[in-house]
Amino acid sequence: VQLQASGGGLVQAGGSLRVSCLASGRTFSSYVMGWFRQAPEKEREFVAAISRRGANTYYADSVKGRFTISRDNAKNTVYLQMNSLKAEDTAVYYCAAEYGTWSSRNDKYDYWGQGTQVTVSS
Repeated sequence: VQLQASGGGLVQAGGSLRVSCLASGRTFSSYVMGWFRQAPEKEREFVAAISRRGANTYYADSVKGRFTISRDNAKNTVYLQMNSLKAEDTAVYYCAAEYGTWSSRNDKYDYWGQGTQVTVSS
């Protein structure tokens, strides 16, 4: 599966942004989908994940209550709605697909998108 993230940009602190990830292929619903982010000079970190049918979602503590992950299997797309953004949310956001069970470990994911930059100004 090929993944293409989009929707990043520049937003003021406290604002909102939604990033999307479009997947190619007919087996999108077979994959657990995740969002990760990587800030300059930092390791890539888990943000959120969603089960195949969207019934279960998982979040990093740092974004819980502010970010919402969702998916539309008919459109082969996973979304990350980001509210109450903070300067520390600034990073390149990557979507990823995993054929197994959900994980917060990036080495468990099989496919990665190219990333989209999110910059939050304080």
